[in-house]
Amino acid sequence: MLEQVILITLVMGFLISVLLSPITIPFLRRLKFGQSIREEGPKSHQKKSGTPTMGGVMIIISIIITTIAMTGKFSQLGVEMYLLLFVTVGYGLLGFLDDFIKVVMKRNLGLTSRQKLLGQVIIAVIFYLVFTQYGFQTTISIPGTELSIDLGWGYVVLVIFMLVGGSNAVNLTDGLDGLLSGTAAIAFGAFAVLAWSQSQYDVAIFSVAVVGAVLGFLVFNAHPAKVFMGDTGSLALGGAIVTVAILTKLEILLVLIGGVFVIETLSVIIQVISYKTTGKRVFKMSPLHHHYELVGWSEWRVVVTFWTIGLVFAVLGIYIEVWL
Repeated sequence: MLEQVILITLVMGFLISVLLSPITIPFLRRLKFGQSIREEGPKSHQKKSGTPTMGGVMIIISIIITTIAMTGKFSQLGVEMYLLLFVTVGYGLLGFLDDFIKVVMKRNLGLTSRQKLLGQVIIAVIFYLVFTQYGFQTTISIPGTELSIDLGWGYVVLVIFMLVGGSNAVNLTDGLDGLLSGTAAIAFGAFAVLAWSQSQYDVAIFSVAVVGAVLGFLVFNAHPAKVFMGDTGSLALGGAIVTVAILTKLEILLVLIGGVFVIETLSVIIQVISYKTTGKRVFKMSPLHHHYELVGWSEWRVVVTFWTIGLVFAVLGIYIEVWL
């Protein structure tokens, strides 16, 4: 029965995303919600200018419909699912506002960094307040051991850091056709397995719904992309995967399973520090996926390589948690 629910959830999430595309993509195109390509980016990306963005709406709608429908069939919606949907939709709306300002109001940078940070922190604090109100543990577990540490009030700092940092890290990874869609599917797939192993079936259903949704989106986001998810999708996915990690008490393991997102973020941090302190760049361009483009790799080669690395990280994460 549970296996059937998971399979149906995956198929349903996939089909809803696919079926929404013939409606959403032309609609975004008619509204002229086209992506503006930053001038300092790789020259090969200039031809992508005008490709419809904000396609993350398709992913979010698919996740909402699939999780509510399938969880309702399996059991009643619990607080875990409400928290997952709250963070996903909250960060998705924040990303939507950012995208809207960029493409409609023609402000290429969208929300200011302070405005975006404030929104991310507010959502994180609300999540934490509800999280503790319902008696969830403020401990973190050490992967591969029986050890755990209770952070007490310090857990709110961790939650804010994870949600803000995680959503931004996932956002940075969304720079090539299909890159984030594929890596997100792999990471959420790993967490679905781990949530299932913990008998957290609501979290497993949600994670599988995300896998189905992003794979359906990938049909139209693979190179050459017909639509981009924009910050609408990337911030929502970033918030969602951090929430899954918190609910499964796998906060530390997220660093490994989401290793591609971590590496992308570190490449930006290293580049900025190096340039400001020495005036020299470590990479030809950051985030890291652009560096490999500029050394001559095709876009598709970069994407598949990063998918493969993400898969290795995911398998290692499952191995450490389940079998070690």
